[in-house]
Amino acid sequence: MSSVLFEAGRDGVAVITINRPDQRNAVNLEVANGIAAAVDEFEARADLSVAILTGAGGNFCAGLDLKAFTRGEIPVLPGRGFGGLTERPPAKPLLAAVEGWAVAGGFELALSADLIVAARDAKFGLPEVRRGLVAGSGGLVRLAKVLPYHLAMELALTGESLPAATAHRYGMVNLLSEPGAVLGAARELALKIAANGPLAVRVSKQIVAGAVGYRDIDAFPGQQALVDEVVSSADALEGARAFAEKRQPVWTGA
Repeated sequence: MSSVLFEAGRDGVAVITINRPDQRNAVNLEVANGIAAAVDEFEARADLSVAILTGAGGNFCAGLDLKAFTRGEIPVLPGRGFGGLTERPPAKPLLAAVEGWAVAGGFELALSADLIVAARDAKFGLPEVRRGLVAGSGGLVRLAKVLPYHLAMELALTGESLPAATAHRYGMVNLLSEPGAVLGAARELALKIAANGPLAVRVSKQIVAGAVGYRDIDAFPGQQALVDEVVSSADALEGARAFAEKRQPVWTGA
């Protein structure tokens, strides 16, 4: 079974599903390549206007596969970012349909989308600091643009989770649905977009995204040196090992 599923609907809506439910859809290199390939197909097909990114088995995505990380596997594609998506989202609209947890890189994937539909009991978070890492794949760049500054800073510095209801209240989540019904709710929203002129939709997305700086070409290069320093640190490896070994990490600050 493929780790990423692609469904092209006759209604102009594509569904991209991260399919590693036994790993809470954690992202390894295979998933990153699968998402990138799915996005490429979505972009290339004139019969598809909108895509939905979701996860199988009741969770959206737990972020980086830390066990794969300890083996030296980093699911970041050149020019495309984490999961093959965060640095280069599609030109066409992308929705995130979030059940369960969207944390770390999973939250960053959701923030790469243009709209977010979430279950009422879903939770978001950037726990990277608890593992000696930083959310360098767009989480910190985008978070303060979708949430009030102090709330964004609290999430970034504590690593605590954000309930979907709170995210909806502050406008980060477009629509709440009942658990188990998120994909259907996201599809209804996607159909409203797909019913519009494809060129007008793409250009409208480009203008709105540019207005709030989501496509600021200086953002990722500007943070890269800082991110590289952390990713290559002893603490980053210790955080991943501690997670895999189910123990508390011992930080050294190096």
